[in-house]
Amino acid sequence: MGVGNKLSQISRRDLFKLAGQYGMSSTLLAAGAFGGAMSIGSLARAAESTYERRFSKPAKFNLKFGAAGFNARNLLIERAGALEFARDLEARTDGEIRIEFIGDNQICGQLSCVEKTQLGVVDIYAASTQNSAGGAPYLNVLDYAYMFPSRAAQYHFLYSPESQRILRDPLEERHGLKFLFSHAELRGMQMGLGWKDKPITKLEDLFGSKNRVTGTQLGRIAMQALNLNPVPVAWEETLDGLRQGLIDGAETWASAVAYANMSPVVSKSVDLKFFCGTEHTSMSAKVFNSLDGYLQDAVLESSYWAQTHVQAANEAALVNTVGFSNPQLPGTIFVENDVEPIFLPDSEIKMAEEMCSPEFQPQLWEQWRERLNGWAGGIDTYQEIYNIAREIPLDMKAENVEPRRWWKG
Repeated sequence: MGVGNKLSQISRRDLFKLAGQYGMSSTLLAAGAFGGAMSIGSLARAAESTYERRFSKPAKFNLKFGAAGFNARNLLIERAGALEFARDLEARTDGEIRIEFIGDNQICGQLSCVEKTQLGVVDIYAASTQNSAGGAPYLNVLDYAYMFPSRAAQYHFLYSPESQRILRDPLEERHGLKFLFSHAELRGMQMGLGWKDKPITKLEDLFGSKNRVTGTQLGRIAMQALNLNPVPVAWEETLDGLRQGLIDGAETWASAVAYANMSPVVSKSVDLKFFCGTEHTSMSAKVFNSLDGYLQDAVLESSYWAQTHVQAANEAALVNTVGFSNPQLPGTIFVENDVEPIFLPDSEIKMAEEMCSPEFQPQLWEQWRERLNGWAGGIDTYQEIYNIAREIPLDMKAENVEPRRWWKG
């Protein structure tokens, strides 16, 4: 049972009362570790025990973790691993590192977490790489259209030792950020209530629609080529845009619709899978480098543990919690909100790829490709990631990708 389900039996007022007594971090960490059914009394006892353990001795490092829009009820809808990472790191270091977990946009939002980390306001953050690309443009390297054929290919790249050279090292050198781990989905189109009675059976049905796009510059290239009319809208404003009909849809991934409470204003979730949806966690490189060597090792091991957890847990959550499957399971968020998953035929996905990807339309990507290649020391970023993403079978399930400690080569 996920934290979201466990906490559904506890009122928001009671939850915040406990958080006021024991701290939100201790309360959330206690809830995440809970094994069975939860009541306010059992959560209070667990929160008290967690608090006493965490503060039994002085911490050597107190790190602030800004988790954008996440809160107690949605952290386990999309399994992005933030709580698991924090809990494991505190346990692994026997409290020498203590994490103050700050969600609900209280300290940083999807667009500002990068800058807040670079300025030292927070030490660790969780946000999508696409929204973070405004402050760390090298993250655009993940967003070439149809570079990843599957979620399995995304995880395979994140585990690959080559990700150190292609993604992690350039990000650290250019933007002062240490990429720790990420959830992996592929973006599609989430169409508003005005599309409820409009059939979507082919790519052409979406042509001419007006759709929200994130901070990713490369995503806009793909959407323009697909005649999807990208409109920059902040993540926090997307819900109102869909509700008021200011936009037809939004490009994001399925579990983001569920955790951001977009489901009531979305009628169809179209699996275009045209570029990355990656809710990642990064750390200030300056803070990481200030840690003792054995604590740096602990951060990397906890990142690896969180990555393996996310790999399995988010795949299960997509089916069992979100309802992004065919057939859908009863009681899932999409079923309860009448959101229809649309899985287009392979021929339509191939058409989309031929319309917008660097493989078939290289001229669209020349400027950004040259820029990213230069930031990475002259390598061909697209081709290298494209090749790594195809080292595994196209039909491999994401949960079957072999985990590897990427920093060990």
